[in-house]
Amino acid sequence: MGRLVVVSNRVALPDESRAGGLAIALLDSLREEGGLWFGWSGKIDPDASGRLHEQQDGNIRFVTMDLSAQDHEDYYNGFANRTLWPLLHFRMDLVDYNRETYEGYQCVNALFAGKLAPLLQPDDIVWIHDYHLIPLAKLLRERGVRCRMGFFLHVPMPSSDLLAALPSHQRLFEGLSSYDLVGFQTERDLERFQDYVRLFGRGRVLDRGVLEAPNGRRFHAGAFPIGIDTARIAELAADAVTKSGVERLAESMSGRALAIGVDRLDYSKGLPERFKGFANYLQRYPQQRGQLTFLQIAPVSRGDVTEYQQLREELERLAGHINGRYAEPDWTPVRYVNRNYPHATLTGFYRMARVGLVTPLRDGMNLVAKEYVAAQNPDDPGVLLISPFAGAARELDGALLVNPYDLDGAGDAIAQAMTMPVEERRERWKSMFDHLSTHDITYWRRSYLKALREADLAADGAGADRLDAVAGNGNGATRAPLRERRSGIERRHPPSAIPPPG
Repeated sequence: MGRLVVVSNRVALPDESRAGGLAIALLDSLREEGGLWFGWSGKIDPDASGRLHEQQDGNIRFVTMDLSAQDHEDYYNGFANRTLWPLLHFRMDLVDYNRETYEGYQCVNALFAGKLAPLLQPDDIVWIHDYHLIPLAKLLRERGVRCRMGFFLHVPMPSSDLLAALPSHQRLFEGLSSYDLVGFQTERDLERFQDYVRLFGRGRVLDRGVLEAPNGRRFHAGAFPIGIDTARIAELAADAVTKSGVERLAESMSGRALAIGVDRLDYSKGLPERFKGFANYLQRYPQQRGQLTFLQIAPVSRGDVTEYQQLREELERLAGHINGRYAEPDWTPVRYVNRNYPHATLTGFYRMARVGLVTPLRDGMNLVAKEYVAAQNPDDPGVLLISPFAGAARELDGALLVNPYDLDGAGDAIAQAMTMPVEERRERWKSMFDHLSTHDITYWRRSYLKALREADLAADGAGADRLDAVAGNGNGATRAPLRERRSGIERRHPPSAIPPPG
């Protein structure tokens, strides 16, 4: 068995403390088998784009590469984040496309390929991550690399019509056929990709998850919903109640309930709609005013980009308007914070919160939703409100579904969460927690790598069922709603079950 080679835009180096759950999962995979992690160093070197740095930590070799300022601007700030990010989040109105940044994106991927190819061995398993590196396998194949290669897209896959609206879309997305396995977060993402291959990609869908490129090369695709370290999050949350930051928040609440949202400041997260939904709740349920405080934590990202600056200003206006209209001398309805908190502290905030608000306009998965569930007190759990446009919604069937565009529905759901009996909250929580405990981050990485190693079993279509089983399609990762699995019990209450306004 060859080494595992992980390739991503950024690398979780052993001397850095910022590694999150995904980075830890990839490091665990590398430690199990020994391997290499390759990616951008995070450094801008005006004199030597492509300069390599190496570190060794046990059986893992870390190799990172510098970029020039122009390469970084075109590849990362330009095509990756001003073109692909909005496109993949269904925001064609925000797509900024020009040929110069696209060529810069291709050039940096070629630079990755040129530096990585000499480091690879024929029996390596190469796992490439996310939209920054879509063309990488094709460029490696052109340099003679023949080892097994897989790709995982962490963000959503939009409809085929949107993909086809991107100039040079065929040159870019047909490059995915150079991988042996292309992984997505959800079955819906897989379906959209297959539609693209069939309608605009000049290829064929031979069977579910078995595709053929225009050049006749067959490759595979599957849905692999990413998980979290469920047990670790539960442990952190239980321990966090004694942390000073968590204790201070609890004291400031004066016995009121907490609703929490934690999101990077991004237009895909539906934050203005969430604020307006909370305002709708306060307007239509005056009998609950003063009982719930909404804390939105939204660390600033890409603060030099105009769209993000405008979003921040809009949220500040909305928070001020809501507080100006509904606040009392001893109660501020909305607390809006633009800073990061340590992960251990956040899990304590999640555990305190009676309501978790995860209502993006579009999200590949959304691990905050899963962490909120994992962090709850089993005896007195909170209620998760989740958008159907988050990949996690299909798995977390005990949550209340909230369409972020339906402000009345959002207000009703918050009111329902506030009045939900503890017995029902426990049942909903246990269903979700049990699922997350089984389908955790370790399950995700092992399932994907197993499917990548066995992808050739479905090369002629005969092994599609086996590949499907390895990928987790049908293993419970995507489940029927709770109401379909609880005989005789309807848990998604009709509107009449919500206390009437006013």
